[in-house]
Amino acid sequence: VIYTRKTDVFVPLHKRAEIANKNNADLFISIHCNAAQGTGVFGTETFVMGLHKNADNLNVAKRENDVILKEDNYNQHYDGFDPNSPASSIIFQMYQNAYLSQSIAFATYIQEEFSKLERKNRGVKQAGFLVLYKTYMPSVLIESGFLTNLNEEKLLNSSSGQALIAGGIFEAFKKFKKSLDKNSSNEKITNRETEIKKEPIVDSNKKVKTIENN
Repeated sequence: VIYTRKTDVFVPLHKRAEIANKNNADLFISIHCNAAQGTGVFGTETFVMGLHKNADNLNVAKRENDVILKEDNYNQHYDGFDPNSPASSIIFQMYQNAYLSQSIAFATYIQEEFSKLERKNRGVKQAGFLVLYKTYMPSVLIESGFLTNLNEEKLLNSSSGQALIAGGIFEAFKKFKKSLDKNSSNEKITNRETEIKKEPIVDSNKKVKTIENN
């Protein structure tokens, strides 16, 4: 595991992706706490890079992206993106993660594990998060709960609650890795079968024949 930070310091969003990319990371996990206007909203949701499907997703992305205003020269680091500009948001929505299918698969495992822990499953969603913008691997942003909800605030501030969330993410990771290993193994078997079919066969007269793939 490579941490973007281990102390309570601000790391620019583009630097977080840069750390993952430079270390050739296989997976990027960004863990957050959510907020809402009302105190009754609760549950977990996991985001992948993509289009804002509704206003709620857009608002979450805006809240998370506004942090770039703390950064110097943020326009240069995010291709001119301005969190206060509607035009920038429209352009940014067109960006699609090259690892979208794997990101969705991992996000789904996460939400399934949270459900087992009796956390409300708010689903897997897509939105334009800058922290996921330039990562070159499957990437997710996890909203572990709402600090605006009194019960969830207590849970997320407790050691037991943090262990609960971390355990769910870890179990999801194990399942995701297992699925990748299985797919990789099946691919190797398929490739080997193809190689065997292409190997020449020598008949009794020492003449070489090649099997054609139908």
